[in-house]
Amino acid sequence: MIDHTGLTVSNFAKSKAFYAKALAPLGYTVMMEFAAGQIAEVETAGLGTEKPDFWIARGTPNLPRLHIAFAAGSRAEVDAFYRAALSAGGRDNGPPGVRAHYHPDYYGAFVLDPDGHNIEAVCHSPPGRAAMAALKAKAAVKPKAAAKAKPTKPAKKNVKRSTKK
Repeated sequence: MIDHTGLTVSNFAKSKAFYAKALAPLGYTVMMEFAAGQIAEVETAGLGTEKPDFWIARGTPNLPRLHIAFAAGSRAEVDAFYRAALSAGGRDNGPPGVRAHYHPDYYGAFVLDPDGHNIEAVCHSPPGRAAMAALKAKAAVKPKAAAKAKPTKPAKKNVKRSTKK
């Protein structure tokens, strides 16, 4: 499992703004940022959902250009990523759609970032599966909440008592 990855970008401010907007539909935010000299010689930012797992740093862009695919929870998230990335200045490199040559449920969208890196959002679930998984996850939370509820007293049993002495 990959813990984190990163790339170098020619214009740090422009790329940070691009990634913040493009990855927002996937739940990503800029979680950490360091000025030049703070931890490295150049500006650095880490984006993520729970921890920074995607880093950018000012420098000469990687050659050859990189392809990085971000997991999306649904096809709607892939669509939202694509729209957000284009509105943030990304260039189309493949609109949202099924890429059946990978597998029947591979749904992805591709954009080029300001330095030409191929950035993708991909969902591997069939249509509607993400919505069903969300409903199941929500339903699974209910029993846990019930378990935390104050226990009730057990019902009294009808027990015949013997009258013999």
